Amino acid sequence: MRMVGLLNVRDTLTRAVLLDLSGLGYLAVRQHTGPQPTAVQLSLAGAAFLALLLLNRRQPISLLVQIGLFVAALVTVDDPVINQVGTAWALAELTLWAPRARWTWAAAGLVAAVYLIAERPSTEGRMLESVVGLAVNLGLPILLGTVVRTTHELGIQAERRALSEQRAARADERGAIARELHDVVAHHVASMVLRVGVARHVLPDLDPRATEIFDDVHRTGTAALADLRRLVTVLRDPEGARGDAALTAIDPAALPAALDGAVENARRAGVLVEADVDPAIGGVDAVRGLAVLRLTQEALTNVAKHAGAGARAQLRVSMSDTDLEWTVTDDGGTTPPDTVPGGGHGLIGMRERVTLLGGTLTAGPSGGGWRVHTVLPALGVAT
Repeated sequence: MRMVGLLNVRDTLTRAVLLDLSGLGYLAVRQHTGPQPTAVQLSLAGAAFLALLLLNRRQPISLLVQIGLFVAALVTVDDPVINQVGTAWALAELTLWAPRARWTWAAAGLVAAVYLIAERPSTEGRMLESVVGLAVNLGLPILLGTVVRTTHELGIQAERRALSEQRAARADERGAIARELHDVVAHHVASMVLRVGVARHVLPDLDPRATEIFDDVHRTGTAALADLRRLVTVLRDPEGARGDAALTAIDPAALPAALDGAVENARRAGVLVEADVDPAIGGVDAVRGLAVLRLTQEALTNVAKHAGAGARAQLRVSMSDTDLEWTVTDDGGTTPPDTVPGGGHGLIGMRERVTLLGGTLTAGPSGGGWRVHTVLPALGVAT
């Protein structure tokens, strides 16, 4: 919960500064309206001010120091208000900090005992005055500390409740997206794959080149269905998916072969791809491995879509220490340079994926074509 000033449980220094300024104001008023503060009184007040600042995060020690100064003030000066307030404030701070209620009650008992012993009230009227003053000096700081602490804890609970509700809403949204993906996309892709499979069997005398295309479409559709099923699983149960690396990552040892498959698919689409893949990428973590594969698939698909068949592209993947550098460039193919597209949803998705891994994706015209580049740092290392 975000609170400022006096209501921020952790902002002890701000409260100490404000209290010290109030004490200085009190002393300034006394110099003009009442008896002049003595040197001893000023010394005890200065010590109380300094202790509040230096010990603002050492609440038990601060209270003991303020009690000692208060006792000295009761014994040596006629006006111990500064040290009395300092003790009460230290008690309030300890109430805010106390891990258990018994800390507060032990501190209150100590203050009460010291107060009554140091004042030594002899008459019945003096005793009643002392008890009333003690009740005020103990009750107000404990009440203040308890109220602020309770408000803070209630704020934290409200924040957690709101976060839980947000997660539930997101889970519902993910479930709706998963249903739409399954009902709309997966069904149609499955139908296409089935029809291609049927076509391969009912047309046995096809040209081998057409058969190869049918086989490629069948493989691509089958792979798309597998990816859709994984995505639907992640959307429906993201917590369970985190425990299954097959849903969110790729075996690093299989990454070079997976990249070869992405390059081969682009070549089937008519793109002349030159691949320069560092064998060391087989040792990267599974999360970055999946990111490199998805980036490569998206980039080469964009080359085929925007530069067209006959375009030349180059894929470069290399390791530098623990960082992975990835680049895809193309020559623009038959697309005029002034109409080279960019900034679509695919590029946005690539940027989001790279950002999650601590990297930065750069994309833009290069020569007559397009260049996409990123460096993925080791997991846990920000760029």
